[in-house]
Amino acid sequence: MSPRPFILRKISDPPVISGFKPYGGYNRGENEIIFLHLEEYEALRLCDYKMLNHHQASLMMAVSRPTLTRIYSRARKKIAEAIVMGKQIIIEGGKVYFDSEWYSCNNCGCYFNNPDKMNDISECPLCRKKDYSKFNNIIFESEYSSEKKESNKEELHENSHHQYR
Repeated sequence: MSPRPFILRKISDPPVISGFKPYGGYNRGENEIIFLHLEEYEALRLCDYKMLNHHQASLMMAVSRPTLTRIYSRARKKIAEAIVMGKQIIIEGGKVYFDSEWYSCNNCGCYFNNPDKMNDISECPLCRKKDYSKFNNIIFESEYSSEKKESNKEELHENSHHQYR
């Protein structure tokens, strides 16, 4: 029996920073790093910052409520360990896709999207430079082949209209 296909997690807003470092005091983490995946960041953002309940957050991420709860629990455990042990946090990776076209400014490094689909992007909204490029809007771990990527995207689109209970 083959494993159940993996469903990508939808990210509405990528993080504005790439991580945190311990500051001052005794560092019990001995320069260890904790990697917080983008889907874990998104679960924290939706549940703790946006104050959505797990059902609402799961709909936003296009996953089931139990899956969201597992992602959220992993994220909170990692954050707690980083704070208690004085470990660095790096936010990156995961099996996710972004819900709109994203751009990366080559001058200031910020990421931005185009919420107004009727008008084209002409400049970076932060530094106002015209030196930007499209940001790769799907991030996969290296074990996924291109045919699996396509099947997952199609599956995700079909499942995005399904209401989770």
